[in-house]
Amino acid sequence: MISKHEFSAIRIPIEKDNPAIVRNEELCIKCGQCRKVCEEEIAVGRMYDLAATNDTAVCIHCGQCANVCPVNSISEVDDTYKIKQAMQDPSMRIVVSTSPSVRVALGEEFGMPAGTFVEGLMVAALRSLGFHYVLDTNFSADLTIMEEAAELVKRISTHGTLPQFTSCCPAWVKFVETFYPEMRNHLSSAKSPIGMQGPTIKTYFAQKQKLAADRIFNVALTPCTAKKFEIGRPEMNAAAAELDDVNLRDMDAVITTRELARWLKAEGIDLNALKPSEYDSFMGPASGAGIIFGNTGGVMEAAIRTAYWMLTDENPKADLVKLTPVRGMDGIREAELEINGIPVRAAVVHGTENARQLMEKIKAKAVNYDFVEVMTCRGGCIGGGGQPKSAVPMNDEIRQARIDSLYQKDADSTIRFSHENPQIQAVYKEFYSKPLSEKAERFLHTEYVDRSAILNGVHPKVTNILPKAEPASKTATSRFKCMICGYVAEMDELPEDYKCPICFQGREMFEEIKTSKPEAEPKPQSVKRRFKCMICGYVAEMDELPEDYKCPICFQGREMFEEIV
Repeated sequence: MISKHEFSAIRIPIEKDNPAIVRNEELCIKCGQCRKVCEEEIAVGRMYDLAATNDTAVCIHCGQCANVCPVNSISEVDDTYKIKQAMQDPSMRIVVSTSPSVRVALGEEFGMPAGTFVEGLMVAALRSLGFHYVLDTNFSADLTIMEEAAELVKRISTHGTLPQFTSCCPAWVKFVETFYPEMRNHLSSAKSPIGMQGPTIKTYFAQKQKLAADRIFNVALTPCTAKKFEIGRPEMNAAAAELDDVNLRDMDAVITTRELARWLKAEGIDLNALKPSEYDSFMGPASGAGIIFGNTGGVMEAAIRTAYWMLTDENPKADLVKLTPVRGMDGIREAELEINGIPVRAAVVHGTENARQLMEKIKAKAVNYDFVEVMTCRGGCIGGGGQPKSAVPMNDEIRQARIDSLYQKDADSTIRFSHENPQIQAVYKEFYSKPLSEKAERFLHTEYVDRSAILNGVHPKVTNILPKAEPASKTATSRFKCMICGYVAEMDELPEDYKCPICFQGREMFEEIKTSKPEAEPKPQSVKRRFKCMICGYVAEMDELPEDYKCPICFQGREMFEEIV
């Protein structure tokens, strides 16, 4: 069978109807970076066989392939046109809800340092575009904590299914549904903050503001491309069932941080020139616990704070308010704590390759936890697939700056517990009654499906050891260049089974670089310096890289080269 997906050995296949990401074929340079991240950090790329899936690409929509694409061939599906169309209807009220991680990354698109907290400027920018209401998704992050913490307490108290996995990351949820469907009962039934924000706006908010639900166009502004998939899930229509209107969706559109930045620039709106504005007062304010949802470990930390209160009727002490063991950038982190005499074993994971390894250990009963937080993207939502590409590849310095900014906002917050947010108290008193109530279950909880049929029972053997690029040999007598991506291997001879560490092509796609053959930059007899592109591996040989130099393979600038010493 001839695959419709060209160059699938080099790059990840993407379906034309993928709701989250899209590839511009004219820009693709076949560098292999998308396949590398999908296989090594996300794991999906090596967990299925195209021949077994009837040539259908498997995708969890995380968008990390877009983040590493050096030429923007892969990008998020742009949905701003949907909002612009809705804005043309004077009867529609356009509501936008902003996720926590957007406010610590948007500034980077306008020349600000990584992690700059631009909440007020972001709100002002959204109002200038014509949004009628600007709400904070942190409100529903607090709501999620109330439901998820209550569920955790119930599971622990009644010896229910443990560990409980967090469910706020839609890419992680789809990963479980596809590759570990037998473990989907471990997922918390609580919807993500956006999953809760949508129906709450079209019912509770609409009633309070005296708006017709079918005249509300609900927009989520997020760092996450997978949210574009999530809002299309069939069950994301709780408001439709409540209001008996089959045409209602809880959320109508998702746009990412990058989409917002492009829209603002197209309208000539400079974030730096705006005067800060505030969220609408209703469903706007949130707690510090809600804002750290954007960080890896943040959901765990926020949930533990409220679970402690639910079990003891008092707020936790400082060591649980700042739960240091779950903070950081290690792929898997653990914490053991005791709440009211009950031991709680917790783990935090980011990157679904790390999650895959942990899942295998849980299945083998090699580890034992009560509560596990998983986020697909490195660093959590702050490193989401729709965030600014302030470095390609992204680095942990930028991620950490965004993380620190959210933690600082939490530390500076007057209210640091979801259960102390007055508006959360009000929404339960006036609408949902209490966590896990019958109404809360209908609106705020969900069920998960088995998506493994697409794999047709074929599960490629996956090991924890990933191939690494070989170090250049100091005594190598030959150099071989990959004709696909430009990677240069230095060794005496290429082994028969050699594969390019960048684009995974075999030995036959390499050509030996002859010293007598002129290269892109001819090597004068006096040349003693070599510079390697950190994106595609191309090696340039010259005395000095010109200021305006660009890689002839992936077109990155001089700053993406490092000297080979």
